[in-house]
This record gives sequence, C-alpha cells and structure tokens, in this order.
Amino acid sequence: MQTPTYKELLDAGVHFGHMKKKWNPKMLQYIFMERKGIHIIDLNRTIESMEEAGKAMRAMARSGKKILFVATKKQSREIIIEAAKSVNMPYVTERWLGGMMTNFSTIRKSVKKMQSIEKMLAEEASNITKKERLMLSRKKDKLEKVLGGIAQLNRLPSAMFLVDIHHEHIAVAESKKLNIKTFAMVDTNSDPTKVDFAIPANDDASKSIAIITQYMVECIKAGLEDRKGAKSQKEGAAAKG
Repeated sequence: MQTPTYKELLDAGVHFGHMKKKWNPKMLQYIFMERKGIHIIDLNRTIESMEEAGKAMRAMARSGKKILFVATKKQSREIIIEAAKSVNMPYVTERWLGGMMTNFSTIRKSVKKMQSIEKMLAEEASNITKKERLMLSRKKDKLEKVLGGIAQLNRLPSAMFLVDIHHEHIAVAESKKLNIKTFAMVDTNSDPTKVDFAIPANDDASKSIAIITQYMVECIKAGLEDRKGAKSQKEGAAAKG
C-alpha cells in the first residue's frame, strides 16, 4: 500500500485550494502559500494526514467496522460509488437526507419498504396490474437512488469518509452528535477541527478526489486482509487444539 508521491499529488491538482477571500483561518497550518489570490495547500501536510488517516482506517477495517462513504457532489459520485463497492462499504452519493444517521430507524423502515417493493416486482405471480407495476417500479427507483448505497447497513456505521465537509455539513453534524469517527478531504474554505481526521486537499477536482479516495480504499483493503489472515490463523490454531 503505497502512499501517493508528492509529484503524483501535484499532478492530480491536490494542492489547489480556494480563493483567499473564501478561506477558513483554521486551515492556516495546512496552507503553503498564496498564488494569484489562490491558496496553495502544503502537500507535505497532505501526505502526513493521509498516512495518519489511512492507519486508523486500516485498524477499523481490521476489526470489522463499517465505514460510510459520503460525497454528493456531481464530480465525486462515480468515484465514491466504485470505491465503496470495491471494499463492500456503504455509501451516500445522491442526497443526504436530514436524519439519515440521527433518525436511522426511520431510514431502515424506508429501506425495508424499498426491499419489499423489489420482492413484489420480482414475483411473477403477484396480482398487480400493469399500471400498479409501473407506479411501484418508479417508487422503487426513487428510493434506490437515495437509499441503495445503505441498503445493507443494518446498524450505524463506526466511521464516515467525506468529500467536502463544507458541502456535507449536515452529515458532519449528525456524525458528531452520534460520536461517529470522521475522515475527510478538507479544502481551504472549511474548518478542519470539525472532523477527527482532516486531509487537506482540493475537494473539487475529480483527479484529486480519486487519488485520495483510492489511497483510503487501499488502506481499508489492507485492513480486511489483516482480518482475513487473523481469522485463518485462529481457525488453524483451533483445529490443532
């Protein structure tokens, strides 16, 4: 699991922050300089933060904890869906429904409703008309768009990985309320103290989002491999005993 190099991060445009007038003073420690009115992120700090966050994510995956991927901005959706699916983690990429975590029991009811519609539509012999089938199908598609990524999430996640905490402020607030650990890409217009693991990075460019997310996914994969190895070892020891 290789940490992206300084040059790779530079090529992906991870260092580009927002215009100076939009900055959050709490990001000062992560800013290298200002160029033509734009803040430039210190990539050495990005690498440090990535490694620290990655280490913690690996430990979480090793202990079997679920990490919810959250990114509802257009340029990040496909990247996040693919990343979360590759490690069998839940995700939210369409819209963060208020209360998605703080009112999780209601969300679970909506998921069950979606699953029962799926079951009904799959049953060939179900006595529903063509019109009813069409209406149910539309309802299912609507629910799936928003809840599909968390359909298998039976309990609250242990952590969240977010792209742009300024944009996902409701998700950040809910995670804080429930003591859910937060890992996030934080641009120069955001407050890094609002999350547990802030990774200073350009959270608008797809290349930047992809390179940071991929590293986090590699850390989760390593944790899952550790878990698999520990399980095999335990089973082997039990068989000998």
